Amino acid sequence: MTHDTEHEVLSDITPEALAVLGGGEIAYVRSIKSEDVPSLFPQAPEIAPGMTLFTLHAADGTPIMLTDSREAALANAMQHELVTVSVH
Repeated sequence: MTHDTEHEVLSDITPEALAVLGGGEIAYVRSIKSEDVPSLFPQAPEIAPGMTLFTLHAADGTPIMLTDSREAALANAMQHELVTVSVH
C-alpha cells in the first residue's frame, strides 16, 4: 500500500466508524492553544490567550477533557480504561 493509497483509505472512514473503533476504548491526546478552547469546550471559563493546553479525545474526535498537562490527560485516559494512541 502506498502512502497516497493509505491516506485515501483513512479518509474514507466515517465519524460513526471511528466512534466504535476499539469498542469505545481508544482515545488520543493533542495539544491546543487556549484560543481554541471555546470551540471544543463552550462551557469552559475564559482562559488567558497564548497558553498551550492538552485535550483528551475519543477516537471519533469528541473532546473528553481539557487540562494543562499531557500527563494529566494520559492519567485520565488510564483512569477510564482508555487506550491512548498516537495521532499525526
